[in-house]
Amino acid sequence: MRIALDAMGGDFAPEANVKGAMLAAEQLEEDYEILLIGKEDILTQLLKEYGYTGSVIKVVNATQVIEMGEHPTKALTQKPDSSIAVGFGMLKAGKAHAFCSTGNTGAMLVGAMFSVKAVEGILRPSIGGLVPKLSGGFGIILDVGANADCKPEVLEQFGEIGSIYAKYVLEIENPKVGLMNLGEEEGKGTVNTQAAHQRLKVNPNINFIGNIEGRDMFNDKADVIVCDGYTGNIILKMAESVYDILNEKNMHDPFFDKFNYEAVGGSPILGINGNAVIGHGVSTPLAVCNMILQAQKMVATNLSERFKKHTGAQ
Repeated sequence: MRIALDAMGGDFAPEANVKGAMLAAEQLEEDYEILLIGKEDILTQLLKEYGYTGSVIKVVNATQVIEMGEHPTKALTQKPDSSIAVGFGMLKAGKAHAFCSTGNTGAMLVGAMFSVKAVEGILRPSIGGLVPKLSGGFGIILDVGANADCKPEVLEQFGEIGSIYAKYVLEIENPKVGLMNLGEEEGKGTVNTQAAHQRLKVNPNINFIGNIEGRDMFNDKADVIVCDGYTGNIILKMAESVYDILNEKNMHDPFFDKFNYEAVGGSPILGINGNAVIGHGVSTPLAVCNMILQAQKMVATNLSERFKKHTGAQ
């Protein structure tokens, strides 16, 4: 099983990615390889410099880099030998079983849609954010940024996609699905969330428990939290700021430490024909390592195939 990593993505590339890959190599299960994609001479030199002598990490040459500020579609068209384009090419060809990057988020999303594409029957692939729970473990919130506006049927499908991820990757047997809203009562919310509620309520494929409020994010009311990408992204960034503020004040707690983006490493793109994880632009080696380990779990649980099975797109 091969996990490809964009070694040139992120603010601290390539050093943080190479170190992160080395950390992950020590923890990966047997029969896994990490493919470092980027400028071969630089990556080979860094591995040598850091004293890597193992056989888990292999280097794949890519001569171009998509920078953080570049326009995603233009960059992918104009830079076919970029580390992101090569990574998705390998994922599509089956030469890699997962692809991770802390680089340009837009390029990762566009790359996913133009290469491996959405699973047939999936209306809109989404980005999932992992939510720490007070009782331990994690839930998932989706979408957290891929789709700012969502129709009711898209929100309904997020409930299904999130349930599959929660069941197989987070190992929650019968995940509870909640719709993020401004009140628990059924009639609350926008025209969109009201319509989504009616659809989720009658969906036989999920365990829908109704509307939830912002204060329910971290309790056990719902394992899968459904919202549009606009709402989800605001919630995600706010949660990250809580960790930063506590850190600044030198206050530490095991629960709030899970708010640190390093703890989970990245956000999965869900609903595509393959496994892809987007990491934070400021990812450290630890974050990169955890992103790779999350990708391993997605590969091991056959996640993208389960989406196909669910939609009948075999």
